[in-house]
Amino acid sequence: MAMMIDASRRLATRSKSASAAAAAAGLLRSALIRSISTGFREERDTFGPILVPSDKLWGAQTQRSLQNFDIGGEREQMPEPIIRAFGVLKKCAAKVNMEYGLDPSVGKAIMQAAEEVAEGKLNDHFPLVIWQTGSGTQSNMNANEVIANRAAEILGHKCGGKFVHPNDHVNRSQSSNDTFPTVSLHLNAHCYCYFLHLNKAYLGAAFADS
Repeated sequence: MAMMIDASRRLATRSKSASAAAAAAGLLRSALIRSISTGFREERDTFGPILVPSDKLWGAQTQRSLQNFDIGGEREQMPEPIIRAFGVLKKCAAKVNMEYGLDPSVGKAIMQAAEEVAEGKLNDHFPLVIWQTGSGTQSNMNANEVIANRAAEILGHKCGGKFVHPNDHVNRSQSSNDTFPTVSLHLNAHCYCYFLHLNKAYLGAAFADS
C-alpha cells in the first residue's frame, strides 16, 4: 500500500477480409482521438482474429471495444488520472506476483512498462471512452494489453506475440471488479486529497505573506 500511495502521487470476425472491414470501421471513429495509423497487425482473442493498428500497443479486446462502443469522442475519453492509476496498480501487482511465482524477468519488464503508463508516457495507447461496461473491464484490458506488449518489446519480442500475456501475466490474480474500483476511487481519491492538501498549504502561505 505504501508503494501504491507513493506511486500515485507522481464481435467476432471470421476472415481476414471481415477483420479488415471491422477494423476500418473502428478506426473511422477513433481517428478523432488519435493519429491515423499506417498499417495493421493481426491479434487474436477468444472471438478470433482482429486487425489492430500496427503502431499501437493495445490488443484485440481494446480494438473490439473501440468498434462495439462506437460513440463519444476525445472529450469523453477515459480520464488520464485513471489511466495513470492503472499503471501504478499493475506495477504493484507485478511486484507482489514475483513473490508468488511470476518469472522475475517478466515481472520486472511489466513493472517497467507499468511505470511508463503511470508517468503518462503511453497515453496515446489508451483510446477508450467512458462508455463501456460498468465494471471497467475494457479499460482494465486496455491496460493489460498495453503493458503486456510494451513489456514484450522491452524483452526483445514482437508486439502482439503474447510473450508477455495480458491475462496470465499482467492481470494475474486480478479482476476488473477489483482493479477498476481501486483506480477510480481509492488511488484517485488519494491523489486529489493530496493535491487539495498542497493547495491548502499554498493558500495558507499566501495569506501569511499578505
